[in-house]
Amino acid sequence: MKLRPVTLDDAQRLLDWRNDAQTRAASLSTAMVSLEDHLAWLSASLDNPARTLVIAERDGKPVGTVRADQRDGVQELSWTVAPDARGQGVAREMVLMFRATLPGKVCARVREDNVASRRIAEALGLQCQSVIDGVCFFSE
Repeated sequence: MKLRPVTLDDAQRLLDWRNDAQTRAASLSTAMVSLEDHLAWLSASLDNPARTLVIAERDGKPVGTVRADQRDGVQELSWTVAPDARGQGVAREMVLMFRATLPGKVCARVREDNVASRRIAEALGLQCQSVIDGVCFFSE
């Protein structure tokens, strides 16, 4: 697996992954995102020095994305697996690989009912510290 920085050329792919019904059901925000809103978010993300956004590729094919948002010296992680790459161990591999590139502590917010992402957070060595409105707050 290889991680590479996201570019604006990835916009449609990321939007398709984000708006996938299963992805939305497992996300903190379940609403559909318009192309206009997505392009604004992606442009701002790429210009934000506190955000790192990468695409994971396996055998040259994009299979997911991982993001880190730095806040108060802690990197908050989030991830999405391409719909056609689910069930292949992609999330665990890409998130652990990405984590290895980050200095300091990490955390994640995961829906309590998102078993797959909870397992990824636990694989990172994170523990659910609290649950508020169905969201587990994982930290080291």
